[in-house]
This record gives sequence, C-alpha cells and structure tokens, in this order.
Amino acid sequence: MRSALRLAALALALPAAAQALTCGDDASGFEAWKGEFAAIAAANGVGERGLSALTGASYATRTIEADRNQRSFRYPLDEFLRIRGAETIVAQGSRMLAENAEFYGSLEAAYGVPAGVLIAIHGMETGFGNFMGDSNVVSAITTLAYDCRRSEFFQPHALAALALVDRGWASPQSIGARHGELGHTQFLPGNVLQYGQDGNGDGRVDLSDLADAMASTANFFRQKGWQPGLGYQEGEPNWPVLQQWNAATVYQQAIALMGARIEP
Repeated sequence: MRSALRLAALALALPAAAQALTCGDDASGFEAWKGEFAAIAAANGVGERGLSALTGASYATRTIEADRNQRSFRYPLDEFLRIRGAETIVAQGSRMLAENAEFYGSLEAAYGVPAGVLIAIHGMETGFGNFMGDSNVVSAITTLAYDCRRSEFFQPHALAALALVDRGWASPQSIGARHGELGHTQFLPGNVLQYGQDGNGDGRVDLSDLADAMASTANFFRQKGWQPGLGYQEGEPNWPVLQQWNAATVYQQAIALMGARIEP
C-alpha cells in the first residue's frame, strides 16, 4: 500500500496554485477549467491515463442537481429511518451476519469495528450492493471540483480519481454515485487512496468487491480512532468516530441504532 499512500498524500494536499483555479455555476466554463486542472494534475504526478480521463469528462448536470437538493438529511430521525428503509436493512443485515459470521468476525479481529456498524452502513449506502450508482465517477467528481459551491473540498477528490485511473483501480468509465462515490459503501476517491484495503488479496483495491469494501470501511474507522470493544451510541467513546463517516447527525443516529439491532 506504500505507493497508494504516496498518491493519497498528493491528492489530499493540492498545491497553492490550485487556489487560482476558476469555478462556475453552470457548464459554460467547464471545458476551460479542465485545462487548468490538467496542469495541476500533471504537476501532482497524474499520468497519461488519468489526464485522458479528465479530457473525456463531461459536465454532470444530475450531480449538480443532487448536490443542491439533499433533502433527506433534514428529516427527523423517525422519518429518516422510515424513508431509508431501516426495518429492511436491519432484517437483511441480521441475516447477512448470521450467514457470514466468520467473515465479519475476521474484520472485527483485524480492525476492531463490529459487524453491526459495517453492515448498517452497507445497507444504508447501497442497499447491500444492489445499487452502487448510475453516474460516471470522473465526470461527477470533476464537475463538483469545478462548481463554485464546494470546489475546495472536491478538488483533492477529483485529483484522487485521476490517480485511481492511473493505478488501474478505476477506469474512465467507472460508475458510482452522484457525488462520485465508489463501491459497496460509497467511498469518495480520496478516501479510496487513503483508507482502501485489498481485502481479497488480488493486489488491487476494488470497492465493487465486497471484501475490499468492508475491509476499507473498517480501516477507515480504525484510522479515525475507533476503540475496539467500546460503545458507539451517542455519548459513548466511539460516537465521535462514527461522526467522521457522515456529517449529518440523523445519519449518524441511524447507523448507531441499526448497528445495535443487527448485532444485539
């Protein structure tokens, strides 16, 4: 993983020159922005494959619409749980744990994160892999890096997406969620580089593979300070770590509640 960590350091620390990048609120300046960002990417070691992926990226209108209309996180907890299908997630998740106890046990032994948390996130993010997105990852993440609303946050992840293409861990055609997230638990590209794990031992990190995705998710929590064997409900030691996964309080509460029910 040493080379992956080197790329992560590049992708998550853009040079000061990136601050001079233009941004826009519609598609009109996107092609010019790609030229600017290509220079930044090349300076950070992105090679021909990654730069070619950037050249082929298109402005993702559906991504912008989704980013500006995230209504579900505004619901109270009970309504959020109903809308997101919590009862189904708990039922299916409990069956998954019973059928794959050795697999989830090995993850907890290696990373210290209980199965309930990992399974609840898997169910919440992609319905246990049944829908991992319908958007081109490179187009989605570069559109968000160009958009003025949160360009500073998404520029490092756009750079990381190009690095993933260079490594062969993604392709210019990779499909993910509307914000460019990848795989079973929806990692942003920079997080794939920083926390990704080769769970199935094939020499690459592919978050569409369940073993890689679950190991990567567990590693994310471990690296954020998860304390094995301690609680993760509100007020308990691992609650602040759970907050690192998603900034919405209602989402954090949902994962904590479902995780406890999946693995009582």
